[in-house]
Formats: sequence, structure tokens, C-alpha cells
Amino acid sequence: MRLPDFDLHYPTSLEDIQGLTKKFLETGEDFDFIAGGTDVLPNYKNRLNPKRQVISLSKVQGLNKISPNCIGALARVRDIAAHKELGIHFPGLVQAAKLVASPILRNLATLGGNLLLDTRCYYFNQSEFWRASKGYCLKADGDECLVVPQKEICYATYSGDLAAILLVLNAEFELHGPDGVRKIPARAFYRGDGIERFVKKPEEVLTFIHIPETQSKTRGPALKTAYRKLRARDTIEYPVMGVAMGLKTEGDRISQLEVAVTGSEAIPVWYGDLGFNGERICQDTAEGLKKALLNRVKTYKNVPFPPGYRRSMAGEFVKELLLTLA
Repeated sequence: MRLPDFDLHYPTSLEDIQGLTKKFLETGEDFDFIAGGTDVLPNYKNRLNPKRQVISLSKVQGLNKISPNCIGALARVRDIAAHKELGIHFPGLVQAAKLVASPILRNLATLGGNLLLDTRCYYFNQSEFWRASKGYCLKADGDECLVVPQKEICYATYSGDLAAILLVLNAEFELHGPDGVRKIPARAFYRGDGIERFVKKPEEVLTFIHIPETQSKTRGPALKTAYRKLRARDTIEYPVMGVAMGLKTEGDRISQLEVAVTGSEAIPVWYGDLGFNGERICQDTAEGLKKALLNRVKTYKNVPFPPGYRRSMAGEFVKELLLTLA
């Protein structure tokens, strides 16, 4: 399937990007950013909200650095997955990166692209012919959500792998735009609508992801991290449910617990400790944690696996992760 026509721009600095976005805002032209293109281009081929102006970030220097406490948004997922220092401090982040798509796609995909991944849905991620025959949805060309019929909120599902572990690590996202630089906590970045998605303005660029030093081994005991992913195949798959966990212990008790879930709602969701800080680590606690998450997590009929099964697996994953990390 051929791509629609668009003008591709190659700025070499953040200042050049600001000049382009200012121009497009003034002229009223819609625009997109593209990094690896592994999500944007397939959507464009299906005529899913294509823009006439596309700004490539590939030639902007300095946004691919990787260190334990600061990762550039243009860092390739393959490089995060292979980074030894990250693996020492944040094994859950490296583990999640290794589970993204396939080796070929990880070679192109970027951290920023995975964090800003478009939401997915039965009724959205289809060809133009399929969508026309079914009736367009709220997210593209229509005026009603076909998952939960109403005209206000899109219930497409967020399906990135890396956001959940960064919620666990309490990371900050750095944004650059015409109005300057701002840092947004990852836990306040996403918005619960499949169209609006996050607080980033269209003209802003996600540049760096900052992870607090308190989470790494450089400042005392590290937060142990891990990630589990439910998918139909072992490769080239989005998560239909993913659970990330961070754990610190004192003796046989939980001193810090962080749980986040992806692939369930329109945003990745941070659940905190679910009320289990201070509890003794044992099979009963793991079962209690499983039940607590099952009471909170929501799923909808908008991806290939049944909602009930996805919820059940979230419970199994959180139970398994607690016992494994402990």
C-alpha cells in the first residue's frame, strides 16, 4: 500500500524545529513528527490521520545519548536493550526494551516513539476500505467511539512497552517547545483519552527522559525492576497486557512497591503500592496483591484478546513478579 503525499522536513536542531512548527501553526497546516517511523508510517499507509507536513527528527544531534539517569528520546530501542550500565541499574527497562516488537523494528524504533505510540483498537487499525464498510470511529473520520458507544471519549488502548517501567521508576519527561523547556513527571504525562493521549502540545518535542538517582544503585539499594508482557506471538507484537513492577525490601517485608500496567486502558496506569507497603512477602501477600490489582485494572473489547483474560493475566503477572523480585 502506498503512502499518501506529504512534505518531509529535516531540521538539524531544536531551534529549526521551533521555526517549522511556528510557521505551520501560523498557516494552519497540520504536521507530525517522525523518528523511527515504525508506528507513524504504517498508520499513514492505512490513511489513519495523515498530515501534509512531516518533521523528521533523525538529523537532530544530541538526542540519542544513554546514561543511567538520562536517556535521549531518539535513543534506539536496540541500544537500550543492549546497554550494560542500564542493565545493572534498571534491568526492568532493559527487559522491556528487549520485548519491543522484533529485532528489525528495534533497530529503527526510538524510546520517544515508543512512549508516544498511538493508541490501538479493532476499529481504528484497519484499512481505509475496512473502516469505510464498518463506519468510521471517533479516532479517525467518525464522531462515535465503537468500543463504548458515545461521542466524548476514545477507548483505543495504549500499547507501548516502555512507559510502564518508567512510571515505576518515577521518571520525568523533558519537553522542548516555542515556549521553552518543561519537565513533566511520567505519572502526570498521560491523559485518559485515546485521542488526546498526553499533555505534550503538538508543537513540543520530547527530548530526554530523566530517571531519579534514588532509583539506581548509585544511591543505596536500587529499586529492583521487572516487566512481563502478554502478546499473541513472541515477536512483532504490541502488548495486549503488560505489568511492570519495582520492589525494595527490608528483611522479609516490602519497603517500597510500585506497580504499573500497560495495554489495558487508553494510557499506561501507575497503581503505586496498592496498599501493600510494609507487608511480609509470602504467598498470601502475593495472592492479595493479585486480587487488589484485579479490583482496579480495566480492560475493554478493543484488542485481540478477551477483556476478562487480559485482566486475569494482569493478576497473574503481578503475583509472579512480586515473588520473583523478592
